[in-house]
Amino acid sequence: MEASNILLGVVGKTNVGKSTFFSAATEIDVPIENRPFVTIEPNVGVTYVRTRCAHVDLGLPRCDASNSLCKLGWRFIPVKIVDVAGLVPGAHQGRGLGNKFLDHVRRADALLLVVDASGSTDEEGRPVKPGSYDPVLEVRQMVFEIEEWMYSILLKDWDRLARYVDTMGSHDVAGVLAQRVSGLSITRQHVIKALEGSGLESKKLTSWTKEDLRLFVSKLRAASKPMVIVANKADIPVAEDNIKRLREAFKDTIVVPTSSIAELVLRKAAARNLVEYLPGDRSFSVKGNLPPDLARVLEKIEEHVLKKWGSTGVQQALNEAVFNLLDSIVVYPVEDYVRFTDKQGRVLPDALIVPRGSTARDVAYRIHTELGDTFLYAINAKTKQRVGESYRVNDGDVIKIVAAAARRA
Repeated sequence: MEASNILLGVVGKTNVGKSTFFSAATEIDVPIENRPFVTIEPNVGVTYVRTRCAHVDLGLPRCDASNSLCKLGWRFIPVKIVDVAGLVPGAHQGRGLGNKFLDHVRRADALLLVVDASGSTDEEGRPVKPGSYDPVLEVRQMVFEIEEWMYSILLKDWDRLARYVDTMGSHDVAGVLAQRVSGLSITRQHVIKALEGSGLESKKLTSWTKEDLRLFVSKLRAASKPMVIVANKADIPVAEDNIKRLREAFKDTIVVPTSSIAELVLRKAAARNLVEYLPGDRSFSVKGNLPPDLARVLEKIEEHVLKKWGSTGVQQALNEAVFNLLDSIVVYPVEDYVRFTDKQGRVLPDALIVPRGSTARDVAYRIHTELGDTFLYAINAKTKQRVGESYRVNDGDVIKIVAAAARRA
């Protein structure tokens, strides 16, 4: 059973650590070099979000995680992630690898905008002295490129579309606009939110100015491609003031201080059984004699990253994107609601990421279409209460689905 159909897009200009972030998040080796356009084709992989496993809350000694992982009471649930070619100014006009890059983020549900918080890469992605470039400008430039790309898509045949909608007197303007941008994984609800946010819901499309359209696109991007600012290279001293400035400049956007290289070092050391470390932990413990060079690096990570920021930021950025921006929760479907097991007797084998507000029937559909179609009722395994199709599941719920299809089977 697939845990999630979420896709996160790792975006940003060249040479800010996107590929390092991707490698740290997925433990997949990708080309990491100090030059532009090392990443040309998108790197696609699987990363994990972290949440407390339900077996801990239930007082069970263990679980038998199947579609996810459970380590020391923490459930790591897979989501897809894509790292694409770096953006440069003018990317929306095709400069650099712009068109290819932008095409690769069409399907992303949320964006992880990796920026150089140390200000040590210029707008073209070339190395400069730390503090020489402003990451606030960097964020604005990256957002501008993405929104101009979306704007150019909507602008094509806009006059004809606007006349058609106004002449036909369509009452479903949001539906028409959603159809126009459906290739960007934008839904009718996203469009409605953008119309309301821009105050254009009652204005005829033929009356929209280009400024109106750009405002609408800005709100649409925020609704359909919400963004976490990954303030990378937070271990470099000059980054601290820049991170404060980023938070002041983008008060409505989550900014996560991050050291992707620190996370990558810790994960590789843990894989070699040299340290005990779980992604997202505030600290690590040494398990044996370390090579002197690694010992010095880990000492710096502990001092300049973990003690200063509370984590490397990689896991936090992933969690923020899935659980905060996309407002998702985790539920655990079971067959035996007394023992919390599936048909094979495995304890809490599956963890599903679903949107907050999902109903019991929605969960049934996630498991199998036929279960959703023939849904009868569900049982909340924690309370042992029967619930109907409209019951809204809560984070950490353990649910048994009862359906006619299951009975026939």
